[in-house]
Amino acid sequence: MASRSETSRLRVLLTGRNGFTGHYIAAELESAGHEVFGLDRLEGDDKVHVDLLDRDAVRTAVDNIAPDVVIHLAAIAFVAHGDVDAIYRVNIVGTRNLLDALAATPVQPRLVVLASSANVYGNADIEPITEAVPPAPVNDYAVSKLAMEYAARLWMDRLPIVVVRPFNYTGVGQSKQFLIPKIVDHFQRKAQVIELGNTAVARDFSDVRDVARAYLAIVRAAPVGEVLNICSGVGYSLDDVLGMMAEIAGYRIRVEVNPAFVRSSDVARLVGSPARLATLTGWSAQYPLMRTLAWQYAAAGT
Repeated sequence: MASRSETSRLRVLLTGRNGFTGHYIAAELESAGHEVFGLDRLEGDDKVHVDLLDRDAVRTAVDNIAPDVVIHLAAIAFVAHGDVDAIYRVNIVGTRNLLDALAATPVQPRLVVLASSANVYGNADIEPITEAVPPAPVNDYAVSKLAMEYAARLWMDRLPIVVVRPFNYTGVGQSKQFLIPKIVDHFQRKAQVIELGNTAVARDFSDVRDVARAYLAIVRAAPVGEVLNICSGVGYSLDDVLGMMAEIAGYRIRVEVNPAFVRSSDVARLVGSPARLATLTGWSAQYPLMRTLAWQYAAAGT
């Protein structure tokens, strides 16, 4: 099957463009001169309305767009999502339908980037976590993402696939069902109390703008066949985040532990190594967490 040669202006198919991450990646790609075509369940002028579970519709959309590059973000990305069946259907079957359509299209893309998750590492007792650490998922979301990675191997000989494993990241526009936006919102509203789970858990929180830059760097480098972490390499506990927000907002909030927010499957620490991504693409993080939190706090008041 034919393959596209690299050009300066690329046609990029971005699934999940309407989502939090998709918004920033689309802007980054467009600022670099590329043409972005969204593929999303929600209708809009800048995207194609397609359900990834509709195999025929996905194939038609892929053939019509004829992308040079595909970035597949569309997924159920909330660990505590209540519909477990939907997590598996969308994250595995939806990805399979997309890969099947791409493999069958007359002219193949030069790169297919699949967004997995650092959650696949589970409770790894290694820090920082490199791509060589064996996966050990501890929740359905992580299992679905690892299963997606294994499913993608069936197309490795037919498609130029790169798998990325983003660690936690945040930024303006992220839903308040996620912890950082929830915390920022409470401080912005001058709330005196916040209900949280285990505040000792630590995560590698990146800025979504750095994550978008990482995707662009991967598109440029096209490291086909690689599995790459996207992370800052620095871990912060929720207690650390609360302390930073207290400094930004000028007051401390009282934390009440809600047992409903404490999950037995919670990963205690999840801090990654961005070394391989840096080596292969030249990318490095630009936004420290304090700067990201200040950005979110300021935006929440506008």
